[in-house]
Amino acid sequence: MIDLRLLREDPDRVRASQRARGEDVALVDALLSADERRRSSGVRFDELRAEQKSLGKLIPKAAGDEKAELLKKAEQLKADVRAADADRDAAAAETQDLLLKLGNLIHPDVPVGGEEDFVTLETHGTIRDFGAEGFEPKDHLELGQILGAIDVERGAKVSGSRFYFLTGVGALLELALVNAAIAQATAAGFTPMLTPALVRPQSMAGTGFLGQAAQDVYHLDKDDLYLVGTSEVPLAAYHMDEIIDADRLPLRYAGFSPCFRREAGSHGKDTRGIFRVHQFDKVEMFSYVAPEDSQAEHQRLLEWEKQWLTSLELPFRVIDVASGDLGSSAARKYDCEAWIPTQGKYRELTSTSDCTEFQSRRLQIRVRDGKQVRPLATLNGTLCAVPRTIVAVLENHQQADGSVRVPEVLRPYLGGREILEPVAK
Repeated sequence: MIDLRLLREDPDRVRASQRARGEDVALVDALLSADERRRSSGVRFDELRAEQKSLGKLIPKAAGDEKAELLKKAEQLKADVRAADADRDAAAAETQDLLLKLGNLIHPDVPVGGEEDFVTLETHGTIRDFGAEGFEPKDHLELGQILGAIDVERGAKVSGSRFYFLTGVGALLELALVNAAIAQATAAGFTPMLTPALVRPQSMAGTGFLGQAAQDVYHLDKDDLYLVGTSEVPLAAYHMDEIIDADRLPLRYAGFSPCFRREAGSHGKDTRGIFRVHQFDKVEMFSYVAPEDSQAEHQRLLEWEKQWLTSLELPFRVIDVASGDLGSSAARKYDCEAWIPTQGKYRELTSTSDCTEFQSRRLQIRVRDGKQVRPLATLNGTLCAVPRTIVAVLENHQQADGSVRVPEVLRPYLGGREILEPVAK
């Protein structure tokens, strides 16, 4: 959530952020009104409580009609205090509810617009000309079947559409990708983490995934637990309700977890293969830093993502995501999109978001710097979303006979194997 003091001091900035996101600007004025009621009802309650305490000191000293009058007034004050307390609680609850609906303030340099209004910042690598090489590229699903690596038919039989099995060398390729990604993150100073896949509502809400993203979340009603769509959720909630000493920052974690997404808004998109699925594994970077260091940390996370994609020898571009496509928690987000030959376009493989103080305020995570205690900043960055990375690796490194060249960074994790060979039918 944002700082209410900032809302009161500069509401136009908050309105501009909401407008750029394509969100309800009227929410800002409703929140300002609720906050004013919260503060005024709090003052009213304090005044009545003070009067009640003063009256309580006079009653024992009074007698006769005077005491009867004071007792009558005390009874009325008791009712007034109870009503003022209820008004204060109601106004505070309304303020909190509206505040949780408000997105983070976007960074002033974020391009304004929708999904297609991003700005391309960099392009890396060379796109292969398969025509010059004399063959038509196969898509990842055909390659996966040739290699005995992907089985979506039995995935659908067992679990439904958008589920899959990774088999044989496909399973080995996932393990190689995960191990290589964790090795890079560990070398960069991240603490590796295996995180829970089920979290409580306060963890999901605290990271901002029960607002506009709620339709994509799986909920277990009987247990009131949520399946995470990213290990960002448990990593953000890891220090929930804690105060962290400034000399411990930055804290950097690399979480590996299964991820679950309904993909509720993607009907008809990427239905072939394993690009957009309901369950997948992912390695996620997560940082806790002082607020003034968040933009520099954001650039560092992006550099680690670029290092990873470069090590996989993939052509990719970096985009500055537009305001309407940020997600509620992010003040700014960069995506790294790899070239997918059979689609003839770049597709998102990794992203990194600067969430500033938005999540830490909701999760009550603060930093102690000397005598000062204040919210800190949180950032996240995908290092390896496994299925999409497999798609990019298979398609970009395929050879005419259906075999796939293994990038050097993965070879130590595949027993030194340089080529993934087709299997006998």
